[in-house]
Amino acid sequence: MRMAYGERFDVPAGYLNTASIGVPPAFAADAMAEVIDRWRRGEINAPEFDQPVATARAAWARIVGVDADRVAIASGVSQLVGQVASGIPDGTRVLVAAGEFTSATFPFAAQGRGITVTEVPLAQIAERASEFDLVAVSVVQSADGSIVDLAGLRASGTRVLLDVTQAAGWLPLDLGWADWVVGGSYKWLMSPRGSAWLAIRPDAEELTKPVGANWYAGEDPWDTVYGLPLRLASSARAFDLSPDWFAQVGAASALPWLAGLDMNDVHAHCVGLADKFLAGMDLPPAGSAIVSIDRPAESLIAAGIRCASRAGRTRLAFHLYSTEEDVDLALAALR
Repeated sequence: MRMAYGERFDVPAGYLNTASIGVPPAFAADAMAEVIDRWRRGEINAPEFDQPVATARAAWARIVGVDADRVAIASGVSQLVGQVASGIPDGTRVLVAAGEFTSATFPFAAQGRGITVTEVPLAQIAERASEFDLVAVSVVQSADGSIVDLAGLRASGTRVLLDVTQAAGWLPLDLGWADWVVGGSYKWLMSPRGSAWLAIRPDAEELTKPVGANWYAGEDPWDTVYGLPLRLASSARAFDLSPDWFAQVGAASALPWLAGLDMNDVHAHCVGLADKFLAGMDLPPAGSAIVSIDRPAESLIAAGIRCASRAGRTRLAFHLYSTEEDVDLALAALR
């Protein structure tokens, strides 16, 4: 057990794998256990999940710096990116980072229709953005924690889709300027897998297609369960996909708490630990909560360190529940 930012985490020493799976605060796990226990006793009703959906939606919007009424929900990132990829014009030229997580790129690459997807190194994304019609990129790269040049992208004038799955929760974000912002729940947001969100700037809505149109995308979902005509919500909820109820309960517990923290302080904590680890490896600071080293993971795993192998390297991630003890354990395992 550890205490972090006033809450209990049942996370073991050496857990440095948040970039794969975040560990929830105990109260969020308890909320999940309670609703599952009520489910097994036949005590739940479908409409009661509307409030957790709304709560999680509003908290995610606050974390990434967008208006809640511009946010759609789904179960996974690629479902939401697919609604963008399906709506862009034939022949659109899309720029992505080489080695990008494929939930942000495959939906565009699968389109056909003359849409081209070009990979360049992450460091070139901002400088080359103006040569393309749209940029789709993660704010923080999954494989190694590299951070995209957000200021450069904003200045480029090119339409931008940003994936914040590896950024939201430790990196301060204010992304209301981006055309689309998408992110998943189960890493740095410390929520169950099964929730994702897409913020759509108003002038980008016409380029977004509700290919998964369903009952939950109605103005009042309980009035759009049966029958035509098509009647979607007037807000970004028109792009909602039917929610994973239990995942939304967990997100509605964890996200408001996280949104209320000083994200600059969380950032300083996470990056401070990551850079201390790099210093112990005689490597320069990277300024990210995710680090990637050219060392095999076996010695770390043998020492009880939870980490991941990505792109041929070992990836470690430091979140708000990580401590200097974790840094020391990892360094000792690598010596």
